[in-house]
Amino acid sequence: MLAALVVAPLATYGEGSHAKGPKPAHISMGQAVKLEDYLVPGKTIVVDFYSEYCPPCRAISPRLEKLHAARADIVVVKVDINRPGVKGIDWRSPVARQYQLQSIPHFKVFGPDGKLQAEGDEAYEMVASWLE
Repeated sequence: MLAALVVAPLATYGEGSHAKGPKPAHISMGQAVKLEDYLVPGKTIVVDFYSEYCPPCRAISPRLEKLHAARADIVVVKVDINRPGVKGIDWRSPVARQYQLQSIPHFKVFGPDGKLQAEGDEAYEMVASWLE
């Protein structure tokens, strides 16, 4: 039963689905990921690389959930950089290495056309303006 509750929200997203679910998708769990699989045509996508061990990540998470719920034109996709069982921020995880992450939270913003609009500090400022 618990597995169904965890897997069901993820089934809304992923390769080929291209739809916005009621809550942000939580993906990766430290594994490499193709962000293109989570882009939704016609929507702005905010990709949030995070770790549960990152206090700033935990602080901004509820605000990103509200942004996802409040704006029909914005989809939030949360990429957990930690592999299961790893305590602390998992800088050596496949996804952290894939995207050469050196700090988190780290945002990438893709436009409705699927092209990368902003990353890092520029993306953070863009997202912060939507949170106001």
